[in-house]
Amino acid sequence: MFAEILTIGDELLTGNTVDSNSSFIAQRLTEKGYWVRRKTTVGDDVEEIKTAVREIIARKPEILVISGGLGPTHDDVTMLAVAEALEKNFVLCEPCLERIKAFYRELYERGLIDDPELNEGRKKMAYLPEGATPLENTEGAAPGAYIEHEGVRIFVLPGMPREMKAMLEREVLPRLGERKFIQRKLLAEITDESKLAPILIEALKRFRVRIHSSPKGFGRYIGIIIFGESEDEIERAKAFMEERGVRFEEGW
Repeated sequence: MFAEILTIGDELLTGNTVDSNSSFIAQRLTEKGYWVRRKTTVGDDVEEIKTAVREIIARKPEILVISGGLGPTHDDVTMLAVAEALEKNFVLCEPCLERIKAFYRELYERGLIDDPELNEGRKKMAYLPEGATPLENTEGAAPGAYIEHEGVRIFVLPGMPREMKAMLEREVLPRLGERKFIQRKLLAEITDESKLAPILIEALKRFRVRIHSSPKGFGRYIGIIIFGESEDEIERAKAFMEERGVRFEEGW
């Protein structure tokens, strides 16, 4: 089960903002049993976003999670770009508009803003690709969207980490089911990766696991993460490597 992640924002490309969203999304998708095959980042440009979305769809992942660019300003163009990439009309979602009205009314009543009325920027957030299912934003104004297109399940989420995380947990992950994936973190007592490499290759051939290695420096431990669908398969892969002289400690 393959997944891809697309994060959007000029601030990510300039380095002014660290892309923590893609790391969080990748971690949660991995726990759900998906291999995150690629992460892509593009700026706030309709054509760049369209190109990236079409390229990802052509690779046919099961899941595409997009994050960023759903707000009220001129550079928040993600939803429009997704609609154009999928050749869908960009239409007003009336329930979304009502939710946005209520959101700003609540902010006004709490004394956080001085004007509760809809303006063009606020109304803009209520437009979705035609046929999309709106995803509730419990932490902000802009709704997300869920679209199935050519066998790819596409989720469009906000870029603000608090909003993105809430929407991912409440609206995305429940739609992915309970296909649990297991990961085991170990420390291998071995001096350098080159000595470990042939053992890892053989383990990958023999067992239904994936293995990631992360050196901690020469003469020190090497961190190992074994990914699998069952504890038994992970344990068999670990035992195989121990038979070939690798000593492990739990954790990193």
